Amino acid sequence: MMRSALAFIAVVWLCWVPGAAQGTSGGRHFAFHYAFKIQNVSPGEELRVWIPLAHSDEFQTVKITRMSGDLVLKKRRESTHGNEMLYAEARKAEKAEYSFAVDYDVARNERFSWGGPGKRLLKESRATLRRELAPDALVPVTGLPLELAVQATQGTTTPLEKARVIYDFVFRTMRYDKSGTGWGRGDTLWACDAKHGNCTDFHSIFLSMARSQGIPARFAIGFPLPEGKNAAEVPGYHCWADFWTDSKGWVPVDISEAWKHPERKDYFFGTLDANRFELTKGRDLKLSPPQRGPLLNYFVYPYVEVGGKPWSNVNHSFSFADVAPPGGTR
Repeated sequence: MMRSALAFIAVVWLCWVPGAAQGTSGGRHFAFHYAFKIQNVSPGEELRVWIPLAHSDEFQTVKITRMSGDLVLKKRRESTHGNEMLYAEARKAEKAEYSFAVDYDVARNERFSWGGPGKRLLKESRATLRRELAPDALVPVTGLPLELAVQATQGTTTPLEKARVIYDFVFRTMRYDKSGTGWGRGDTLWACDAKHGNCTDFHSIFLSMARSQGIPARFAIGFPLPEGKNAAEVPGYHCWADFWTDSKGWVPVDISEAWKHPERKDYFFGTLDANRFELTKGRDLKLSPPQRGPLLNYFVYPYVEVGGKPWSNVNHSFSFADVAPPGGTR
């Protein structure tokens, strides 16, 4: 039965062209507004602020159209994942509330791993691949995730086959459900036990299981753009994952979106629609300059320290609006 299943998967991979049956989102051009207020700061306290900063890559072209803040903003970059950020500080805060905003112009492309246009990076440094095999604080690669991966991938041989089987396992095992507490931290062991959560929880299981099988896998996070809307508030983040094979390079997966749209399950293994905006990659992040608090689980919202301690009294506001093509209407 396993051989038959693998043969079927192979036929699907060989015959399927992304977008042929699923529909494609093509590309998307939009303005994105990222703003927040830090509240209830005691005057005289040290204030430090880090803001994740999107940058261009082969899948999105990013232009910063405006930056504003109540403190001087300096652009910084951390060396482990290459994430960019803005940093600001006040040795002694002078008021109780500080406001910051970043406005972007973004062109996002649909991302293909096979059968579609676009280039793929087929070389990666050994250091990067080695790092993406290592565990994160909430993403173990031994114990239960290893046991589950060994069971799920019996009879598979190639990294691509193993990754597809792990993708299918997470898809059928997890339920997208943000009820109760504990979800959203990307805690693999919690998610394996609870069998529900959000995108962070889905992809943490995938990362753990893939890495346990010697497949480098990385975490990416940003914001979703609702399909069918030209402008809207964006209530929260969205994340996905990539895994590496020497033949295909970095291959994306979005299992939580596949769960919400099961008719597109095959599409979201190896393809990402353009309805997203990536900010950063990685987990357990050390910022630049280094924060005094613990490593960041992930970095999509601003990180603030007051008096050398993490500060959660921050009010976010995110929104987007599609940009009309020349001579067209939105």
